[in-house]
Amino acid sequence: MSKHRAALPDTGAGTHRRWLILVVLFVARTAMGFQYQTIGSAAPYLIRAFQIDFAGIGTLIGLYHVAGVFLSLPSGLIVRWLGDKLECAIGLALMALGGIIVACSHGYGTAFAGRLVSSVGVILFNLVITKMTADWFARREIVLAMAVILSTWPFGIALGLFSQPWIAALFGWRAMTGLAAGACVLSLLLIGLCYQSPGDEALAEPPPGAEANHRQALPAWPVLVPVVVAGTMWGMFNAGVVAYFSFVPVLLAERGGMTMANAGALVSLALWIGMLSIPLGGYVAQRSRRPGAITAVFCLIAALSLAMLVAGVPPMFACIALGLAIGPPPGVITALPTRILPAAERAGGFGIFYTLHYLFQSTGPAIAGWLHDAAGGNAAVLFSAAMFAIPVPLLLVFEVLVRRPAGTVAPRPAASH
Repeated sequence: MSKHRAALPDTGAGTHRRWLILVVLFVARTAMGFQYQTIGSAAPYLIRAFQIDFAGIGTLIGLYHVAGVFLSLPSGLIVRWLGDKLECAIGLALMALGGIIVACSHGYGTAFAGRLVSSVGVILFNLVITKMTADWFARREIVLAMAVILSTWPFGIALGLFSQPWIAALFGWRAMTGLAAGACVLSLLLIGLCYQSPGDEALAEPPPGAEANHRQALPAWPVLVPVVVAGTMWGMFNAGVVAYFSFVPVLLAERGGMTMANAGALVSLALWIGMLSIPLGGYVAQRSRRPGAITAVFCLIAALSLAMLVAGVPPMFACIALGLAIGPPPGVITALPTRILPAAERAGGFGIFYTLHYLFQSTGPAIAGWLHDAAGGNAAVLFSAAMFAIPVPLLLVFEVLVRRPAGTVAPRPAASH
């Protein structure tokens, strides 16, 4: 491997190429977040147009990731079969097609089908974008590049929260949804024109969890159980984030004195802050001696901030507190499986991890919508608070499982978080 590294040319053209590719991938994944938010932003219009309730809205929101429940385990096979660029292009094309179907729909069933098409596309896209980033940045600035890619999800959603209600009010919800599909088409064109694999793909180190993509062996039971716990934690944390930006704007608008556009702009504040707090919080947690304790504290702060919002504290205060609180947990939680998974079982283990993640993230919005219909907007927001709090006891369960006697699992030092 060392002689390969020495042979890697560090030309100005190569440097410019990888930063251009990072910009293209940034735009593409931002388009994904922007499209995800369209249903939440269009909720009042869809309820009237399709004669549905908030449970139906939550189902449409959650559908965007439901394909991950079925595609996470065979992800390595999918990537090898299609190839990086083709899989990325197919994913973006399906995302655009699904968005166009939703924009043209005149009934809930058609919108459901369109969202499901986008779901398949977004999972294919997500499966390969981390590898594409790592292929170009494994030798240089990999941490910075991954942090940039990680920030695109909250950036796209925040951009949608801020702009989509205004677009829907001025031009209609169909135009807003079509615009998001157009962003996917633009991303597809940029990928087609600008992306190319590195000259020697063997030089690129695989991203975390991808070293054993050629193997799909599932972990042994003593390792599988804590992986399931970690995947549940990550899924619930994300369900809390989704319920927050999907239903807090509705709650603020229902209370009166705030339009959906203004409420969406205020709620997006947490995600703008999250763009900085997530990479910074992850760095601080990784460098600390107690990353688990830091994660637990900030999960509880996130839950408390939403509970205080329901209790009547100024929404801006609650949104700022939440934006700061969601910083440290993601990096720590997603790194938990790496503490216990052997290399030969890493692909299967991460497949289980992300299957549970997508399961809870896709079902959470539907549950929040049902609670909104049954008990009002406060119940939906309290559900989001609960999703942030539940990972705390699950983290304790994880630590007990990996430290139990009999040598079934050998925990790594805390610094490996």
